[in-house]
Amino acid sequence: MTKSFEEFEVYKKGILLAKLIFELVNNKPFEREFGFKDQIKRAVISITNNIAEGSEYNNNKQFIKYLKIAKGSCSEVRSMLILAKELELTSPLEIEKKLLFKYRNFSKPIQFHQIFKN
Repeated sequence: MTKSFEEFEVYKKGILLAKLIFELVNNKPFEREFGFKDQIKRAVISITNNIAEGSEYNNNKQFIKYLKIAKGSCSEVRSMLILAKELELTSPLEIEKKLLFKYRNFSKPIQFHQIFKN
């Protein structure tokens, strides 16, 4: 592989998603939800960190392994957003408009055949 992880579109989208999550959990309803905030922040950070770490091995097999971990972290973030909506920590409209709708298919590109196309 010759591409740097910063060049992957999925990495860039992961950074934007992390920013949105950090903004979301800074809202008042999350104020006392320390464990929830910590977990969703760690999960969203894990997405881009695994893409970055895997790409540095310069080995497709290793990279695929880390992409799978990143994809799992995407699912964890989605699950926690659904839980936040159900627990009424945020409005369903905010979750749907800002995050779930925009990033529902975010994890689909985190597959080796999509990454290695370019």
